Amino acid sequence: MEKTIFWLTVLISLFAFAALAQEKPVQDRNEAPSKQNEKNTAVNVLVQQANVAINAKDWQGAISPLQQLIAIDPAQWQSYSGLGDAQMNLGQYDQAIETYEKGIQAAESNTTLDPKIPSTDPAKKKAGIGHMLTSEGNCYLKLKKNKEAIAAYSKAAAMGPNPGLAYFNLCATMYNTGDVEGAISACEKAIAADPNKADAYFIMGSLLIAGSTTDKNGRVQAPPGTVEALKKYLELAPNGPHAKDVKDMLEYVGSKVEATGGNTKQ
Repeated sequence: MEKTIFWLTVLISLFAFAALAQEKPVQDRNEAPSKQNEKNTAVNVLVQQANVAINAKDWQGAISPLQQLIAIDPAQWQSYSGLGDAQMNLGQYDQAIETYEKGIQAAESNTTLDPKIPSTDPAKKKAGIGHMLTSEGNCYLKLKKNKEAIAAYSKAAAMGPNPGLAYFNLCATMYNTGDVEGAISACEKAIAADPNKADAYFIMGSLLIAGSTTDKNGRVQAPPGTVEALKKYLELAPNGPHAKDVKDMLEYVGSKVEATGGNTKQ
């Protein structure tokens, strides 16, 4: 499950920095036009180098141009986001967390709004912060710092344009740490945000079926929603990695489990 969480945002990493190529550096009124043109040219070259490396998943090759871009313009949060993604994919988790924190601070500190610069758009900044927080959570998870990962995912859920991903990461992390109530709550939020996320139903069903009880006649009573969650997983991912486990649970549920409330699940 940890591996699933980590790679859920890899595709996001490929595009997190690409939009910077559309931007122009902030003009410095104190610089001569020729000096500014040289800076613009240097930035454009570095952006192209970084984008080529990121698209090729050459994470090491992306490091240098991204660091140079940050040196040129420390207020550009997208450079930190791209550098953090590269460091994360290289397994440099502590460095990536530090970079993401700087990127979040840069995004939150820059209140300039310029229609010509996409990264200053509040919605794009909010989405960027959500991505960096989610990636921070992934790094903490790799470092076995589950408490910090949960905190990062919780913040990301309120910031990202796709809260379903952050809530699912939160759900899976709490599931792995044995926080049943927290995991169920996060799974419910993940499903509400994205009803097509199959793994959220698997975790939900697994957690619920573990809370089953046996009546005086030896019949197992599952909490409400158990069978529905498991069946929904199979509906969305009939050949998914958890399909066999789900089928086994449903077979167990079949004629022996009675959902709480009196409705027998066949």
